[in-house]
Amino acid sequence: MHDTASTTGKPKIAISACLLGENVRFNGGHKQSPLCSQTLSEYFDFVPLCPEVAIGLGIPREAIRLVGDPQQPQAVGSVHRELNVTQPLHNYARQMAAEHTDLCGYIFMQKSPSCGLERVKVYRDNGTPAESGGRGIYAQAFCARHPDLPVEEDGRLHDPVLRENFLTRVFVYADWQQLRVEGLTRHGVLCFHARYKYQLMAHSPAHYKSLGNMLGNMRQAEDLDNLAARYFSELMAGLKKCATRGTHSNVLQHISGYLKHVISAEDKQEMQTLIGQYRHGIVPLVVPLTLLKHHFRQHPDRYIAQQAYLQPHPENLSLRNAI
Repeated sequence: MHDTASTTGKPKIAISACLLGENVRFNGGHKQSPLCSQTLSEYFDFVPLCPEVAIGLGIPREAIRLVGDPQQPQAVGSVHRELNVTQPLHNYARQMAAEHTDLCGYIFMQKSPSCGLERVKVYRDNGTPAESGGRGIYAQAFCARHPDLPVEEDGRLHDPVLRENFLTRVFVYADWQQLRVEGLTRHGVLCFHARYKYQLMAHSPAHYKSLGNMLGNMRQAEDLDNLAARYFSELMAGLKKCATRGTHSNVLQHISGYLKHVISAEDKQEMQTLIGQYRHGIVPLVVPLTLLKHHFRQHPDRYIAQQAYLQPHPENLSLRNAI
């Protein structure tokens, strides 16, 4: 098992090599993403992978396309239908999934017949695209091996809510891997959950409730590895749901409740006004959060101080300025 934080201490994210500007596409070009290659590369160590080149297809090369059943398509040449690379792509995905156990996320190239995560064109026998679309062969096989891994397509990362959601999950994933490296204990799992309680409440109140119950009913007899695996899968499923202005506002209200005996009536009123303005879309999330943090610096609270919700990712990423 590799250490998840590479030698630089940054979480590792696999990425379609073309998104980092490598000329590996079928036409000999790239699809460089400034977001990934400039902004995010400061905070993450990228592992660039290109399955089509890795299985021996040249640069440039004949484009491949998905054909047949959208649930289980075949990847074939767009000119030479006899070229079928379905199995090599599948095998390479399994090989990479086995080798890269230290990843905390994966950013895929959208619409790609090997790497697309959703709505990739799948052509029927008569040549028309199926309505539902499918998933790239490599992406499908890789994700099946790492079902809890945060994955996203480059195109969707331009949406501020989806970007913040994905990167929040990457940091939670890295944090959990670190806990595993240090050695799982019941106490460790409970402390981890306590730290992410409000983050989970913002994403999915239902998961917040069910995971609280799961840990509350933790029996000494239950195998810790099993329990931890179940807990973490459920946690990642809950965090995959995007928090809304409504659920964020609810969490802000909960957290501000810890100040009720220590700040003045005017300060309370100001806090409520800002939470209301955020709820109604007038100001971004960073505004009420900044005021909350200011009050907690003046009036520290041990429980709130450990909450990941207040800073789930590096401040300089500015992810909450746009949501």
